[in-house]
Amino acid sequence: MQTKAFLITPPFTQLNTPYPATAYLKGFLNTKGIASFQADLGIEVILKLFSKQGLIALFSRIEANNQQSISPNSQRIIALKDEYLKTIDAVMLFLQGKNPTLAHLICSEDFLPYASRFAQLEELDWAFGSMGTQDKAKHLATLYLEDISDLIVECIDSNFGFSRYAERLGRSANSFDELYQSLQQPYTYIDELLLELLHQRMIEVNPQLVGFSVPFPGNLYAAFRSAQYIKQHFPDVKITMGGGFPNTELRSLRDARVMEFFDFITLDDGEAPVECLLEHIEGKRSIEQLKRTFALVDGAVKYIDNSDCKDYKQAEVGTPDYSDLLLDDYISVIEIVNPMHRMWSDGRWNKLTMAHGCYWGKCTFCDISLDYIKIYEPVAARLLCDRMEELILQTGQNGFHFVDEAAPPALMRELALEILRRNLAVTWWTNIRFEKSFTADLCRLLKASGCIAVSGGLEVASDRLLDLIQKGVTVAQVARVTRNFTEAGVMIHAYLMYGFPTQTAQETIDSLEMVRQMFETGILQSGFWHQFAMTAHSPVGMYPEKFGVLKENDTLGSFANNDIVHIDKTGTNHDKFSFGLKKSLFNYMHGICFDYPLQDWFEFKVPRTKVPDDYIYNVLQEDDSFTTKPTAKVVWIGGKPSVSYFTKTKKGNSFEMASLTFHDKKESYTIQAGQEQGEWLAAFLEKIAVSANGVTTFAQAMKNYEDAGLENFELLWYSKPVNTLREYGLLVL
Repeated sequence: MQTKAFLITPPFTQLNTPYPATAYLKGFLNTKGIASFQADLGIEVILKLFSKQGLIALFSRIEANNQQSISPNSQRIIALKDEYLKTIDAVMLFLQGKNPTLAHLICSEDFLPYASRFAQLEELDWAFGSMGTQDKAKHLATLYLEDISDLIVECIDSNFGFSRYAERLGRSANSFDELYQSLQQPYTYIDELLLELLHQRMIEVNPQLVGFSVPFPGNLYAAFRSAQYIKQHFPDVKITMGGGFPNTELRSLRDARVMEFFDFITLDDGEAPVECLLEHIEGKRSIEQLKRTFALVDGAVKYIDNSDCKDYKQAEVGTPDYSDLLLDDYISVIEIVNPMHRMWSDGRWNKLTMAHGCYWGKCTFCDISLDYIKIYEPVAARLLCDRMEELILQTGQNGFHFVDEAAPPALMRELALEILRRNLAVTWWTNIRFEKSFTADLCRLLKASGCIAVSGGLEVASDRLLDLIQKGVTVAQVARVTRNFTEAGVMIHAYLMYGFPTQTAQETIDSLEMVRQMFETGILQSGFWHQFAMTAHSPVGMYPEKFGVLKENDTLGSFANNDIVHIDKTGTNHDKFSFGLKKSLFNYMHGICFDYPLQDWFEFKVPRTKVPDDYIYNVLQEDDSFTTKPTAKVVWIGGKPSVSYFTKTKKGNSFEMASLTFHDKKESYTIQAGQEQGEWLAAFLEKIAVSANGVTTFAQAMKNYEDAGLENFELLWYSKPVNTLREYGLLVL
């Protein structure tokens, strides 16, 4: 039987978990009863290469090349060939989680052969104090693979990289010439491995349509090389490309040579375009009726929009389907000791989306003119939980990465409540905006539902520039939100930016000082500095004059058009700050060097910071415990109390009292109140328990109290017993 669609992620994206685009598409095709198969050729190439047989072939190829001048490092690895052949299979099993006891041997430091990557170990000794044996072993095993990778780059294929391949060919490639030339060259060693796997798969799957998902420049070359091979050996099969790279880079494609490799290139959400393509291949739809698709018509590249053909709603696209993928064979690596990057590269995550697009959609550096940001559509919390339960059954994994542009706080709240109602044991993390909606209570609810981390854009920690970016937040607001998450036990990663148009050296240093203080006060745990890049579909790229920058070249290329080379009229040389910003952050993330003068991180003169050294500390002292809104939801996420009664005597007067004893996961605690108030509290907590599924507002709580014939609700609400309950799970949302 012929499979209609074969969906491929070409090398290389991630080693620890599949990139989700093909799983999303397969899930959609399932809802239409369309047979499809998917493969992540990136992990398959890695598994073939990093195996005993793979290394035997690799060393043989290097010896056959007989290179005269290779570095001492490569000479060392070649001399230790037998040690690599002896250890590689065991190390790969360990990184797949199938051989955990090997950690002790790896950590003994006389098992793995060491080459140049291990030189950094002395610097990292302090980091291993907080890393367990498994983590330390994963990091050492990662360095071992990177040593082999260095050998491959020097002696076999200079384009090789674990999570990207020939990335430079896809980055800012206004012209197709260089990529086209490289595709005329003989196959590289990595090409041979890839095409051997592809050939085998093509015969097994026998598809009508092959779809390549290309999210990044680092898997563009492999997509073209694979498409070229299919054209030569399976000429009747149609080929399409979609994903993040074409969505942002190829919107003005004109070079007809691209269509020697691909019959079609689709833009934006892939569900409707792929369905239209399959109907076209079956003769049920003419080429003019395709949707958001480039095709070659009369020798020229033509874009067919067909906006009358509607996209699918998020409720209609189905649950992502990870079947066919080698889920047990992905490898967890720890490349750097950055807590958030660690989460990206370590462990398997099921990927889902809470909402299509961005509910804010105003940031001036972002592609807000494109559909993937512009069209905002949330998914109902119940449907999200249904999909989570389906994926847990299918993959055996209960970790979720919600890959939102910015997850909406109200939907995160509803999702957390639904997870708790269903009593699901899940772990999840996502990307957010540092909204003031993230109150201490909301953060505690998210934590209780399994949220372990959030990442968000602090960007340039300067209120003037945050306003210019139209981020909709201030540094003080970000600080309070990060404190709320940190106190709830949720890790925070901040995206940091430097080099935004009109940014001065003073603002860069002041921004660094804000970041230093946030790490020092413990409200940030992870961060990463990115240099500003101007893109064609962002407000800065579309209206550069408003931001004080000039485009260096306004001519559109015939291939990729997204990154724009620009000149900042203020004249600050942003590149030179890069090393100092990253070095200081590396130290701050590990809780050291807060007392170093900022000047010490830079080898050139920088201005003194104008930020008071207690700015963030003072911001966090400001009391934001405002009066409770009558419409706020009151929720109890703790357990049911046992109630006992006693009589309290004071100055000859007797009072009937109630004692409520609670058990949470760590400890037991007791509160006491007058008998009537205690009985009301016990009944009220049951009514507002998350499992009760109802919604009670603060105003309704007050009315319920008064209807029971009791007085002074606020006196009870702000009393010591209720404050204790607030600490243990009585939340106002």
